[in-house]
Amino acid sequence: MENLKFITFSEVNFNDDFFDTLKNDYNQGFVDWFNKKSLNPKEMAYVLYNDDNTIDGFMYLKIENGPVTDVSPVLDNKKHLKIGTFKFNTKKTLRGQRFLKKIFDHALKEKVDDIYVTVFEKHDYLIKLFQLYGFIRYGTKNSGNGTENVLLREMNREHLTGDILSDYPFINNRNNEKKYLLSIYPEFHTKLFPDSKLINESPDIITDVSHANSIRKIYICRMKDVTNIKRHDILVIYRTTDEPNRAYYRSVATSLCVVEDVRNIASFSSEQEFINYCSRYSVFSENELKDFYQTKKFPYIISFTYNLALPKRINRAKLISNVGLNAQSRWGVVELTDKQFNDIVELGEVDESIIVN
Repeated sequence: MENLKFITFSEVNFNDDFFDTLKNDYNQGFVDWFNKKSLNPKEMAYVLYNDDNTIDGFMYLKIENGPVTDVSPVLDNKKHLKIGTFKFNTKKTLRGQRFLKKIFDHALKEKVDDIYVTVFEKHDYLIKLFQLYGFIRYGTKNSGNGTENVLLREMNREHLTGDILSDYPFINNRNNEKKYLLSIYPEFHTKLFPDSKLINESPDIITDVSHANSIRKIYICRMKDVTNIKRHDILVIYRTTDEPNRAYYRSVATSLCVVEDVRNIASFSSEQEFINYCSRYSVFSENELKDFYQTKKFPYIISFTYNLALPKRINRAKLISNVGLNAQSRWGVVELTDKQFNDIVELGEVDESIIVN
């Protein structure tokens, strides 16, 4: 089963040992808060489960309208997304990034002005994770439980920094970046893009591993055309068919991504440097990566951020008839015109606020 679930509070086992540290940090107030939420069938949270059904992660998100007065300085009269409770046990599987993507997905859907979270200083790994994705130290919150940092992330499209991670999930198209369709085989696709899996694919494919959790992805291939792709270019991920002779309806555009880097395997000074660069973000095992480095049979490495799963997948038939892609050519790497890209955005029912022109 998929190990990250969005469920009601009443479905969560509050006696799980996972909650002990939260009960200690926030005393009786946390117990009372959780019990109150459990009485409301509309209150939902993200819960990460281990294979033995014990809990390993928990996140509650809440929309707040108006000024936030229990933090200093006060947050303005806006629409805020509060990360109300957030904890996960680290296992070096980049699961924090999986939660972060859910946070940004909610922020975009709800069209909030900002996101904020309160974090004790001792949780430095959480603070660093948030700061990597554009959160700043805004202020403090004082309560009977002590002083917490207030971290804030503006969701204002007009204040992009040019840094791919700090600007995430927004796609900066102000410099008319080039756009490409990038084909990925189905056996790799859903392992890399868990939120873009097809409806009829088994949820067992999605597991708590680095390459599934991470916002950053790495794809390794032999398609020389990827060398035309540059940092900040925009990718449309195209999942090829998993059934012979059914490409028109089983091959689909699924996701939008932003390129961080394209490298040749020869640019790495050693096998270990190559493995360190790729291992957490690609679907390949260490032994497979060693083989790639020694044989150089897949010389091109492209890294990118996973910004958006298309709300509506676009099959090959529509990409030909509605977007104008060439049915006769091989779709390994295809440069898209701005019009073709915009047509894909429209057909995919993308919230256009994510793309900043």
